[in-house]
Amino acid sequence: MNEPLTYSPNGDYMLPDVMLDEPPTELTEPLGRYARMRKTYLKEHRTISYNSMLLKETLFPHLRETDELCGARIEQVMKVLTAKNSLPDKARDPMGWTAAMNALKAQAEEVVLNELVYA
Repeated sequence: MNEPLTYSPNGDYMLPDVMLDEPPTELTEPLGRYARMRKTYLKEHRTISYNSMLLKETLFPHLRETDELCGARIEQVMKVLTAKNSLPDKARDPMGWTAAMNALKAQAEEVVLNELVYA
């Protein structure tokens, strides 16, 4: 059952004593890179969605899910890109192989950011 709303004085005003529930312990760990990027995007470009999710306490589960999806999707896209592109031999040309892998990772991240973070 709903408890009656209580108020506290704040200067000349009475403000309601509204508190969010304590987050579960798994939500108190730091956010990953893609979760932080998603949070920033929502906060700056989708303010209504951000505030709604924050008040409904669905923001952090959404951010955790986004971070996990991004990681899995990047691995998936990297497999496709490495299969389609010929890479230098890692033993003969380690710097060339590293440069090629970094370029493919940047492409994969660009795809994932547009699909999941900035959508």
